Amino acid sequence: MKVSTSWLTDYISLEGVTADELAEKITTAGIEIDGVERRNKGLSGIVVGYVKSKEKHPDADKLNVCIVDAGQDEDLQIVCGAKNVAAGQKVPVALVGAKLPGLDIKKAKLRGVLSQGMICSAKELGLNDKLLPKELQEGILVLPEDTEIGQDILKVLDLNDEVLDFDLTPNRSDCLSMIGAAYEVSAILGRELKLPDPAADLVESGGSASDSISVRIEDKDYCTNYSVRYIAGVKTAPSPLWIQNRLMAAGVRPINNIVDITNYVMMEYGQPLHAFDGDKVEGGILGVRFAKDGEILTTLDGQERKLEPQMLVIADGVKAVGLAGVMGGLQTEVTDETINIVLESAKFDGGTVRKTSRQLGLRSEASLRFEKEVDPNAVISALNRAASLIARYAGGSVHEGIVQAGTGTAEEKVLTLSMEKLNRYLGTELSLLEVKTLFSRLHFKCGDAGQELVEVQVPTRRGDISYDVDLIEEIARLYGYDNIPTTLIEGVTTPGALTSEQSQRRELRRLLAHGGYQEVMGYSFIQPEQSKLFPALAEGKLSVKLAMPMSEDRSVLRTSLIPQLLEIARYNTNRRQSDLALFEIGNVFFTDEEQLTRQPRELPVLGLLLSGSRASKQWNVAVQPVDFFDLKGAVETVFSHLGLADSVVYEGDAPEDYHPGRSASIYLQGTEGRVKLGTLGQLHPELQRGLDLEDTYVAELLLQPLYSNARTNIQYTELQRFPGMERDIAVVVDSAVPAGHLLASIRENGGTLLQNVQVFDVYTGGKMESGKKSVAISLLYRHTDHTLTDEEVVEVHDRVVSALQQTFGAELRK
Repeated sequence: MKVSTSWLTDYISLEGVTADELAEKITTAGIEIDGVERRNKGLSGIVVGYVKSKEKHPDADKLNVCIVDAGQDEDLQIVCGAKNVAAGQKVPVALVGAKLPGLDIKKAKLRGVLSQGMICSAKELGLNDKLLPKELQEGILVLPEDTEIGQDILKVLDLNDEVLDFDLTPNRSDCLSMIGAAYEVSAILGRELKLPDPAADLVESGGSASDSISVRIEDKDYCTNYSVRYIAGVKTAPSPLWIQNRLMAAGVRPINNIVDITNYVMMEYGQPLHAFDGDKVEGGILGVRFAKDGEILTTLDGQERKLEPQMLVIADGVKAVGLAGVMGGLQTEVTDETINIVLESAKFDGGTVRKTSRQLGLRSEASLRFEKEVDPNAVISALNRAASLIARYAGGSVHEGIVQAGTGTAEEKVLTLSMEKLNRYLGTELSLLEVKTLFSRLHFKCGDAGQELVEVQVPTRRGDISYDVDLIEEIARLYGYDNIPTTLIEGVTTPGALTSEQSQRRELRRLLAHGGYQEVMGYSFIQPEQSKLFPALAEGKLSVKLAMPMSEDRSVLRTSLIPQLLEIARYNTNRRQSDLALFEIGNVFFTDEEQLTRQPRELPVLGLLLSGSRASKQWNVAVQPVDFFDLKGAVETVFSHLGLADSVVYEGDAPEDYHPGRSASIYLQGTEGRVKLGTLGQLHPELQRGLDLEDTYVAELLLQPLYSNARTNIQYTELQRFPGMERDIAVVVDSAVPAGHLLASIRENGGTLLQNVQVFDVYTGGKMESGKKSVAISLLYRHTDHTLTDEEVVEVHDRVVSALQQTFGAELRK
């Protein structure tokens, strides 16, 4: 809302307060001021002139030589190139020495003819020409005929005005008007408020309005008050310059006196009005009803709009003539031929207006106000004010009486406020007298309601105040937030901290990022076909379908992170970026119901993807592609960081959509027994070809078991003081026996002396018997208190070998 300080002085004195100071006070009191616009863009030395004559320039077809009376000692000769300049006009004249935005006026010769100034256009005066009437948007600015010659243009166009830009929150619709802004400023400055009295200025004449027009409301739930006045014998013409100046300051383009007055009163009272050409209202009736299915209305902007049954319209005896609260219809608009008008003022339901406006994509100053709920008691005041101005400036006679349907007035709320509660909430010690004084500045009537209680009558213009806490807020902002005493917080405070899971999740991100992996974020919504891929974590559950998907490609919640990781890999590969190390930490979703009746399961998951080369091409390093063990190493790093390396088992059971010989499932032996953590491996060759990817390796791990079993406390281990003894063995076992099972058996039987064990070679083929493999294992024995003897090591080592032989039928390879 743009609030002109010049207009504001009609209602309240601003003496001694600059626009910037006022903006600061209003902002401090709770309504932010976005800025202060000064309409004077640096003008001086510009006066009103009268063009006495115009002749063609002797040496230029597009120039004219004008003799202008500018109220100086002698007439001025001015060369002007505007097409619309003519003798008999009143125009703004920049005298020699005048200043315009970016221009100083001097005597000059144009094609040999002396020019003693310049006749100005609106744009040259720094005005927004888009806010001018269309006929004045091009060429020089033509002023009204009754403008005084020689008068300073700053006074004529009110260019010394300063405009405050109110940035209103939705609850403060009361300040969408000049009077509402005046109430606010009056409360802040504590100064007297003087308002117009529409009824006192209105003179009724002619017949009764009800003889010329009647009104009706079909559904009073959506229009509580519909009132009209009938004004006969109007004459459309440009509105007075002072009205045009104020409308332009408010950002509204003047059109003609009738329309301008309805807009002026809307800006003044916050109550939208509309004027119909009374002779075009068929049947002599205006009614409020819902549109008929498929009904067509051409609005004032010239657009033909197809209406729907939930849209509220104004209709005469035959057709719709306007969108209620949004915009009038073209068929009944006021034109130069209009003689009689029907002036409308109403209270429409804000929700209905908002839906209509949004559905049609049609926003207006009227819809903005109705959406936020206008003051129901301003309907009649605004109607009378507009009728009075039309009678004065359009020569019409206002017929007697208001033709009305619906409720005339609305009841004011009465709230009771406890002084104890107010002071407790604000931390103040305000007295009853101080509180009453603040309410009087707000123009809220108040009285005693008992022991330390105040009864407050809230005006209908303040629809945002419904409870006693709203009154406390009003007292706080008027008393001044800076005046409320500060106190230290008392009581036990709890320092903020991350949960264990949040901390571990951050650590995992940091660990993988430092390991060369890049974090990505995939869509939670995927294609139905993608939800069928990589079902290892789904445990036979169903995917969750969206009730209102944005598209078929995003119609189910993901059951795995891998499909989205593959989409990201394809996107990068298609752009010649094939060396990828990606990870994502996100949630997957499952349900066991065809029709959801309860919340689906939501599990946190870590996804990894690896493809391309281990390192970029170098002159001294051969390019090597990544393989299964690069990905397995990253997964083992995660387990090691969480202290779970010894609790994890890999089983090569060829999960679905993985390569049958280069994949495994991962299990955790945790506090709740053996739990499946996830899968890792290379993509199945058919899936890989279908996605047009090179060898790609992926892994997916459930994070909740890792979080709950993690052993992240760092424990000190002293340096070894005694040497260890290594023993290498090569055992021949069936090819189907996993090496991990051999290592688990060795750890179980190695006791406390076994410090480390690892596989360093696997041999098949050649002279090896079919169906067999040789696994070479290195074992390190060490005691923390003394140097081991051969006898101690032989005893433990024989137990390990014996266990391998008995459990797996292993044979020592010589």
